[in-house]
Amino acid sequence: MKTPLARDLGILVARLVLGVIFLAHGLQKFNSWGYEGTKAGFEGMGVPAPAVSAFVATWIEILGGLALILGVLVPVFGVLLFLLMLGAFFIVHVENGIYFGDGGFELVAALGAGALLLAAVGAGAFSVDRFLARKVPLLRTA
Repeated sequence: MKTPLARDLGILVARLVLGVIFLAHGLQKFNSWGYEGTKAGFEGMGVPAPAVSAFVATWIEILGGLALILGVLVPVFGVLLFLLMLGAFFIVHVENGIYFGDGGFELVAALGAGALLLAAVGAGAFSVDRFLARKVPLLRTA
């Protein structure tokens, strides 16, 4: 985008949309399915170390979703969310093709790419990171 305001608004919208989706999926694992249900689901999908994976995936999605929404530590959580989606891509979805309706990888690929892009460009002006960047060089985008 040509202007800093347009760029920062675009980043804000992306952060909010991706953050809400990640948060919703994490809360689904936590509230709807519970730890045991999530672990059982992961076992059924062949996820390695399902007990640990269920816990880690749930909390990365919850905390990462909140982090994106607030714009806090976006480069860190962007990478963590990307890695989580990369695992989902290879362990569960790649063999099902692209289409979500067939159990394919389109959703995890889009979410992972979006999270990685946010990690690369940062949280933008409308974020907590903007204020933290003065003290934390990792969060500086310019």
